[in-house]
Amino acid sequence: MILNIHKPIGWTSFDVVKKIRGIVHEKKVGHGGTLDPFAEGVLIIGTGKDTKQLSTITAEDKSYTATIQLGEITNTLDTEGHIIETKSIPELSRDKVEQVLSSFLGSSYQTPPMFSAKKVNGQRLYKLARKNIVVKREPVEIHIKEMTLNDFTDSTITFSTTCSKGTYIRVLGKEIAENLGTVGFLRTLLRTQVGTFSINESKSINEFEDLWKSSIK
Repeated sequence: MILNIHKPIGWTSFDVVKKIRGIVHEKKVGHGGTLDPFAEGVLIIGTGKDTKQLSTITAEDKSYTATIQLGEITNTLDTEGHIIETKSIPELSRDKVEQVLSSFLGSSYQTPPMFSAKKVNGQRLYKLARKNIVVKREPVEIHIKEMTLNDFTDSTITFSTTCSKGTYIRVLGKEIAENLGTVGFLRTLLRTQVGTFSINESKSINEFEDLWKSSIK
């Protein structure tokens, strides 16, 4: 099976895998494309022989909606970390924010954050980061297809984007804040699309569990 699950805030992607494994009683369960604990939205789950499809699905473009908190930055670039710097926020206008967002369109290189599941020399970066160890990370080529300003206040920006595999929205949020002359971190992150899988068809874990139980009666 390939499942389109709405990962809740506070769960790791592996938490969802373990839960689905318990529901369907299938040992072989995997996910396509990690979502951080603070994030929510589309998480593609594969079971049994269909886990082979996950690498293809993960390679597809992904869409997100995110809110950046300006004027403060955390060590994790999201709500899971602690504030390491504050900076004044310049006056914002729609034109100025839209101009900055559009500057990210196209191909560029992005350095993966230390607080990420990416492996360097066989070690997960976040495990090193928790020990205050910083290692060199090679920049990865990414492609931003769409950037849309949804809303902004004097201290927050909410935007939507469609981007290639390997794009870290937390890093994008940090760089957007820097281009606006301040610092920032992601307050919210919602993944709305993975390839052809949309959040509109996404099932919560409870919804899937109810459907599964009714199908095997």
